[in-house]
Amino acid sequence: MDKGEKIWYNGQLVDWDNAKVHVLTHALHYGTAVFEGLRCYKTDNGPAVFRLYDHVWRLINSAKIYLMHLEYEADEIAEAITATIKANDLPECYIRPIAFYGYGEMGINPLKNKVDLAIAAFHWGAYLGEDALTKGVRCMVSSWRRISSLTLPPQAKCSANYANASLAKIEAVKAGYVEAIMLNTQGMVSEATGENIFRVKRGVLSTPNAAAGILRGITRDTVIQLAADMNISCHRTDIAREELYTADELFLSGTAAEITPISEVDGRQIGNGDYPITRKIQQAYDEAVHGRNKKHTDWLSYLK
Repeated sequence: MDKGEKIWYNGQLVDWDNAKVHVLTHALHYGTAVFEGLRCYKTDNGPAVFRLYDHVWRLINSAKIYLMHLEYEADEIAEAITATIKANDLPECYIRPIAFYGYGEMGINPLKNKVDLAIAAFHWGAYLGEDALTKGVRCMVSSWRRISSLTLPPQAKCSANYANASLAKIEAVKAGYVEAIMLNTQGMVSEATGENIFRVKRGVLSTPNAAAGILRGITRDTVIQLAADMNISCHRTDIAREELYTADELFLSGTAAEITPISEVDGRQIGNGDYPITRKIQQAYDEAVHGRNKKHTDWLSYLK
């Protein structure tokens, strides 16, 4: 991670090294934090945050699920995000807002603790590796199952959920793969550790539906809309493990990973090594985030 200059913390911009929490912070012990990941891109009209308010509202809704009282409205959070980017003088960057139950009372019940809000912005390149966007990534199906919605709410982007993802990621990396694909408790494909997954078969896109235990990704939604623009059929449906192996193409979608092809799953090459539909989606996504897609200019919030 490239260190920045300032972090927005409870209403103030503080020096990067001074954005600290107490060791007895509730979220550190019990995973009671919700967060977002956004990107700011260069465009011909200056830097712009991609789908800013969609991310802000998901943060607010995640906090609502965990009964976190945020002291800031959506506009205030959006303004804080742009102020953080400007304070770090970053024309392109990744942004991480996080709300969490802070220091106060110890114990499982977090409700007596103040909710803190912090926002960091920093340069973050290709999340899954420098060659991932062009060559694709090798994946394995994890032995760890994606948490059920009866266990933790997957629609809240909560740090506790990512302990589950971390176990799968560690397993994959230790086995020599780049990323893990997780099945749900019914044995159907859910998502990767930090990305949604899409399958291409005979020119038709499919992706697991919300009932599969996925986070409804904002990049996932972007892909679905871009596919519709190009008259590419897309279905939200169950995907079996073996349907990964027999796909013509597979790709991951996420703010950090953007649109990343999958070259292999469990030692099986996906398709013929070419990604024609994925490339179309990649190109359309690149045009959208850089302000060259005139249909979706509303997806961009310009800093100036």
